[in-house]
Amino acid sequence: MRASVLVIVTLMGCATVLYGQLSDFVATDFEKADSIAELYPQYPLKDLKVLSDKLTGPLVSDVEKFRSIFKWVCLNIENDYTLYLENKNRREKLTGNELATWEKKFSRHVFDILVKGHRTICTGYAYLIKELAFHAGLNCKIIDGYGRSAQANIGGSGIVNHSWNVVQLAGKWYPCDGTWSSGAIDGPRQTFVKKFDDAYFLSDPALFTRSHYPLDTIWMLLDHKPTLESFLNGPIVYIGTFRYGVEPLSPYSFRIEASRGANISFQFVTDQKDKFQQVEFYIEASKTYDPFVIMSSNDNKTVYSIDHTFSSRGKRAVHIVLDGSHVLTYEVNVR
Repeated sequence: MRASVLVIVTLMGCATVLYGQLSDFVATDFEKADSIAELYPQYPLKDLKVLSDKLTGPLVSDVEKFRSIFKWVCLNIENDYTLYLENKNRREKLTGNELATWEKKFSRHVFDILVKGHRTICTGYAYLIKELAFHAGLNCKIIDGYGRSAQANIGGSGIVNHSWNVVQLAGKWYPCDGTWSSGAIDGPRQTFVKKFDDAYFLSDPALFTRSHYPLDTIWMLLDHKPTLESFLNGPIVYIGTFRYGVEPLSPYSFRIEASRGANISFQFVTDQKDKFQQVEFYIEASKTYDPFVIMSSNDNKTVYSIDHTFSSRGKRAVHIVLDGSHVLTYEVNVR
């Protein structure tokens, strides 16, 4: 059966923004900051003040300075797959004092590998960004919490497994994640694939919180904070979700129970519809549906509604894909 897509232009008014995001700097040209970040490949980490000065000295604005620091870290630090796997396995098995003792010892090991080999895990990325920002006179913090991906924190009670940063620029706080902007872990190949993407640089907090849930919820930077339960059970989001500013609307849960013959409406909203050309609806182990799209020329936020009738029993993953990039995944169990 062919899926159908209806694009609805909403008439929602613009709410007052109480937190920062990259769109605050839409007029800022990061070309100079990016070019400076590319001047010092694999620069030694023994004197972070010297490195910070090199990365930020020629720049005037704080946001350009932070961009240079952020991009240098993403380009020059590799996510160590062995460390990542060890960290993941230990956090899943240990609790309480055992976990705290192991973390203290492991942190020293991570720091040594970072300095000697420019390899680390999320805590190393967050530490390095914070220290380089400090030497540039920028207020930057490390945030610990739950990182959610297709491989982690899907349902259950959750595991604290990730670290990222918030930075203060022009009086506002902005979230960012150098680990995820530097590339991605390829589980089947057991390696790290380096590819810089600034989707996690000064992200929209409402989107950021779909995959990052801080232990201290003040660092969600939101007036209305989702619960940990809703975070762990929502649809899976990807870097494409951030790239295209996609906010899932319904279904609200990742796991969906449905009867055979039931029609389910998958909806998401974006204000960046001009950034992508193609919407695909893909049912794993089945086929990709080329949906019919009714476009609107209105510049307000656009809601995409994809309706599909599930005619056979079984459990299957359902993906929404924009221009070849996954943005949302659900699991539908048809009884």
